[in-house]
Amino acid sequence: MYLDAFTLAALADEILDVLVGGRVQDVLDVDPTGLGLEIYAHHQRRYLYLSADAQRPRVHLVADKLRRGVTKPLLLGLLFRRYVEGGIITHVSQPAWERILMLDVQGPEGDVTIVIEPMERRSNLLLVQKGVILDCMRRVGPEENRYRLSLPQHDYKLPPPQTGKHDPAALTPETLLGIFQQNDDPKRRTAQVLASRLLGVSPLLAKELVYRAGGEVNQRATDADIEHLLEAIRVVITPLARREWQPGIVENEDSVAAYSVYPLESVPGWRRVSSLSEALAAYYGAPVGEEAYAAAKVPVRDELREGQAKLRAKLASLEKSLTDESERDTLRQSGELILAYQYTLQPKQTELKAQYDPDQPELTINLDPTLTPLENAQRYFERYDKAKRALEDVPRLIEETRRELAFLDQLDTDLELAANWPEIDEVQQALQAGGYWRGKPAKRIAGSGQSAPLKVVTKDNYVIWVGRNSRQNEQVTFGKGEGQDLWLHARDVPGAHVIIKFDGRQTPAAVIEQAAALAAYYSARRGDNKVPVDVTRCMYVKKIKGAGQGMVTYRNEETLTIEPRSEADLPD
Repeated sequence: MYLDAFTLAALADEILDVLVGGRVQDVLDVDPTGLGLEIYAHHQRRYLYLSADAQRPRVHLVADKLRRGVTKPLLLGLLFRRYVEGGIITHVSQPAWERILMLDVQGPEGDVTIVIEPMERRSNLLLVQKGVILDCMRRVGPEENRYRLSLPQHDYKLPPPQTGKHDPAALTPETLLGIFQQNDDPKRRTAQVLASRLLGVSPLLAKELVYRAGGEVNQRATDADIEHLLEAIRVVITPLARREWQPGIVENEDSVAAYSVYPLESVPGWRRVSSLSEALAAYYGAPVGEEAYAAAKVPVRDELREGQAKLRAKLASLEKSLTDESERDTLRQSGELILAYQYTLQPKQTELKAQYDPDQPELTINLDPTLTPLENAQRYFERYDKAKRALEDVPRLIEETRRELAFLDQLDTDLELAANWPEIDEVQQALQAGGYWRGKPAKRIAGSGQSAPLKVVTKDNYVIWVGRNSRQNEQVTFGKGEGQDLWLHARDVPGAHVIIKFDGRQTPAAVIEQAAALAAYYSARRGDNKVPVDVTRCMYVKKIKGAGQGMVTYRNEETLTIEPRSEADLPD
């Protein structure tokens, strides 16, 4: 789920109606990637939230007062206070078909433009004056994008024009047929073709079009009915082209699963709401940092606690079985006593009382009167042998249970550190996959994405990747990591896998300390003053066979003790 071109067009209209002519009375640093504007417009105080979060960027009006959520002022926030605070919003616009929103402000130091680019993994928030970037939330140098630099004192450029795409409102049967005839991938789906070849059509909208055309949302492109598809496109797109927005949300039992500016028939539970900002606020929740997601974490945490309690009880039982030999010895002794006293037993006798050890009380041995004494003895010896064989499996079961418990402990830390919906959802999905979710399985909504690892680029252009949950850890260590990269992890506790990419240069101690600070911060010990962090090479990190995602063992490590720090608190 993301802000597509049509949704941003609707937002532009909504903000244009509500905020133009309003004065920016305050700028607030809401969270490490988001700013808030308090605007007095049309005799009413309004709050606009602008977020460049890598996973869920957004921009919308919020009903409640925004508050500062960071202790250290953001550099971009300081510039906003200088150039935007006290200014008048004069216009809101969107470049054609782009996922970009622009707010023009007549500020105290001249006209400026606030540019919001709410694109996952490439999200940004920029302040531009006379076409030149004053500063931005995420700086993008030539090593990342040679065409579009997002750096202070560089010209602001729009993304390159989208080529090979068609206006969905101007499609002809011949054009649509040609689009599908050009597809040479027999496995490609109809929705994928539409999303890749039509301007402004997101994956969610594409699936809606396929559904409206009478097909399954996962229909293959080779099965597309061009006539019905074109009719569906006209029915859905025509109101959008006329800017006739119908904001709504999809609700399930315990959350809002999707939003749109057109009725959704392909996803059950859609209903109309009064504004797009209301829909976005319902979907994303309150923009007040990690506390915004506290309520959503409660049911997931309850399931985690239940799973951990069961595994701990199982582990205690297994460990006790290793040391408690009395029951097995009693089975063996019973068999031997029956053999010793077999000639004294009477027919149909159901019990034998005898003493095995002179220093111990006598045993009461149950007998099956339908069996001979020898058969009764053999039954006890068989039970003894079975108990011995079971004992041979106990060490393996103990190890498996410990691994599973360690994985749940990691998920527990993942949940505590989760700062957005995808990261909470990934813990829930992992619990479901492991059989620890007792409630109704939650399905991902069409168009929703996965969270991504954090990327930090130091002032000397060293790249640091941080996995902030078990799935991201797997991706960082075994997807992005290579043999010579440095690998870091908080010692003996669940937490982030962190790598420093090796680019041929010797990694300075200061960079290693920054990465270690991040590893400490994104761990179960982030609240401690000092945390031991292990450092080794990726080549020495191995997956634990049979364990959950991100569970590893490593060697050849060195340990340093560091103060936990987030990426916002690292030195510039």
